[in-house]
Amino acid sequence: MAMKPNAPTAPRILPYRKPVEGRDFWLVDDALVNARAVRERALTRTDWIEGFPRKPESWPGMRIIPGLEPGELATIEQHVLRTTSVEKVWVETAPDGAHLNHNCVQVVGEEECQSRPHTDSLRLCKYAAVLYLNPDVPDDCGTSFYRQRLPNGQLGGNFVSPPHANLVEALGTRFVPANSFAEDLRIDHRFNRLLIYRANLIHSATSYWGFDLAEKRMAAVFFWMA
Repeated sequence: MAMKPNAPTAPRILPYRKPVEGRDFWLVDDALVNARAVRERALTRTDWIEGFPRKPESWPGMRIIPGLEPGELATIEQHVLRTTSVEKVWVETAPDGAHLNHNCVQVVGEEECQSRPHTDSLRLCKYAAVLYLNPDVPDDCGTSFYRQRLPNGQLGGNFVSPPHANLVEALGTRFVPANSFAEDLRIDHRFNRLLIYRANLIHSATSYWGFDLAEKRMAAVFFWMA
């Protein structure tokens, strides 16, 4: 008797909570008094680390670490403490030495990457932030929050929670079909805007821009435990 093929595994559905400013994300405009100097300093750096497509890395574009100087980073952290009302933030390192690329300036051009919905590891951070550092890119080079789009078109959830540490664990796979996420909320790019958000929300850069270093989307990213 012929064996019936295995039925496809039903996708896991995540919980959903509409992102709300002041609860799930926070915006600080004019975050640094010297943002243009930070940008110009980055543009003159010669120690950029190359990612895809120049090198066989999973991450795109180029990056420098550290991006901000100690005083500038302290200002960013004060914004985080004030807006989220947490008493302390710190950079976490896992027992095996794993860590996130905190205080990293990234530049990514429009041909180097598309949106990649993901969450950050709850084992390494509770809050994340992005500081937009190019005054000449379109509004849609900001950040978007996403939710699941199921095969039948139904919309699912938008965040992960323990015991899962990230989206891959929560979904049970790293490989999801195309069109598996729907944009839920878009934060416009504004030069010197700091977007702080809960790291377990599904998110991504909305889009990228430019072809040379000075044109490309430039942003500093941060990750904190609290």
